[in-house]
Amino acid sequence: MQYLRVPSERIAVLLGREGRVKRKVEQETGVTISVDSAEGDVEVDGSSCPDPVMELKVTSFVNAIGRGFSPDRARRLLQEDNFLETMHISDYVGGRKNRLQRMRGRLIGKSGRARETIEQLTETWISVLGDTVAIIGDPVEIELARAGIDMLLRGSEHSAVFHFLEHRRRELKLKELMYSEEPEWPEGT
Repeated sequence: MQYLRVPSERIAVLLGREGRVKRKVEQETGVTISVDSAEGDVEVDGSSCPDPVMELKVTSFVNAIGRGFSPDRARRLLQEDNFLETMHISDYVGGRKNRLQRMRGRLIGKSGRARETIEQLTETWISVLGDTVAIIGDPVEIELARAGIDMLLRGSEHSAVFHFLEHRRRELKLKELMYSEEPEWPEGT
């Protein structure tokens, strides 16, 4: 059994209209989610689920909702090899509130364009909420997004970060192609 707390303003998102989101996840996974709406306490119980890993996946799903993701985006965590990673902006700026706001702005960009560009280049989902940046993706995608976000938080220009991500993405796609194709052997060997 896993216990966690979700910000009160995110409880309605976790539950969904008339409890649909919570109910659908419970039906699909076999994991029970109990929510104390007043306190924001959530209990994830996978004891009746045949897949013991599913409890951890649902816990990640609930955490993702709490970190600002929509249920549709958080559902990716219920799939194989997808994880949630959280970075703290305060680790880069300390407790200075004005710098925190500025860094949040750098990550999000005008009309959300910086965040969207990083998502597209890394094939991840990213949410900036409070002093955290949360990333959903597979381990390689998360590592690439984390590197780009780290560069931005350390002061790199957006164009340099995007160029770096494009270059790394091309390298990764090339490696993927090289290792996914089976070699062609001449006939008779």
